[in-house]
Amino acid sequence: MKDQINEIKEKALKAIEEAEDAKILNDVRVNILGKKGELTQVLRGMGALSPEERPVIGELVNKVRDEIETKIKEREEEFKKEALKEKLENETIDITLPATKIKRGSKHPINRVIEEIEDLFVSMGYDVVEGPELETDEFCFERLNLPKGHPARDMQDSFYITEDYLLRTQTSAVQARTMLAKGGNEPIRMICAGKTYRREDDATHSHQFGQVEGLVIDKKDKNVSLADLKGTLEVFVRKLVGKNSELRFRPSYFPFTEPSYEVDVTCFKCGGKGCNLCKQTGWIELLGAGIVHPNVLKMNGYNPEEYGGFAFGTGLDRLAMFKYGIPDVRYLYANDIRFLSQFDRKDEE
Repeated sequence: MKDQINEIKEKALKAIEEAEDAKILNDVRVNILGKKGELTQVLRGMGALSPEERPVIGELVNKVRDEIETKIKEREEEFKKEALKEKLENETIDITLPATKIKRGSKHPINRVIEEIEDLFVSMGYDVVEGPELETDEFCFERLNLPKGHPARDMQDSFYITEDYLLRTQTSAVQARTMLAKGGNEPIRMICAGKTYRREDDATHSHQFGQVEGLVIDKKDKNVSLADLKGTLEVFVRKLVGKNSELRFRPSYFPFTEPSYEVDVTCFKCGGKGCNLCKQTGWIELLGAGIVHPNVLKMNGYNPEEYGGFAFGTGLDRLAMFKYGIPDVRYLYANDIRFLSQFDRKDEE
């Protein structure tokens, strides 16, 4: 039996050495070491041996099996190295060829405007504040002096989730939360930019849009006046829209300010000469502003006899339209990379 085992060994080693690929090598493994392989058959015939011969033959078979398995692994490694070498030779990359152009994303114009606004007002000493988009009726309306039955509370204008909760229609709700958080005895200088929601959808309005609100409150001996509001808005508009922009204040009405003003800016398209966009007036409405209403101060913890201030707000979408000359607000939500990528070039100019 020893001669038979040695013969199988020599036969296997020769076949391993002559194998031309991994498939032939695997066939050798199966034929020699498999369940029906030659070496396995020898082991199954050991029952016919004497008790003295069995350990000797068993040791020899195990030694031969280990040697064959080692040679097979070595030959497999040779095949892998040859395959890798061939692959590297066939897949050589010419680094002098032009690269495939990768389309990269672009920062959205709304985000650009928000960052520019926040940088400007932080440099003027304002805090950047955030608030929830799912707001209560109390903070969205009541604490801003909008009583029950006011048109702005109409279900046609607002997205109510329950009787008491709605998607905020204005970021002014954050002003109320900030005043309450200050406890009625600290000055406030804050800016808040974020999403708001109303039932609107046309060329200049969207059901979801961005707003930015500003609030300044201080003791009355600090003389925070309409002149301060006007000066702040002039810096704001000329920085965001253009240094040659002119402002026009018109008396208006807002429940949370008294007196209240609509602020117009010279038309970005015609420069104030008159065109179809501004309806030949040369002006486009941009901001709402005014002196904080005493009722708003009182409902949010401030004594109107001791404190006063001003507030202003504008739509981020409209501001982006002014800044970049966008004719239709719906372009801002189309997610067209051709539209979005052009603003990289505009900021570089």
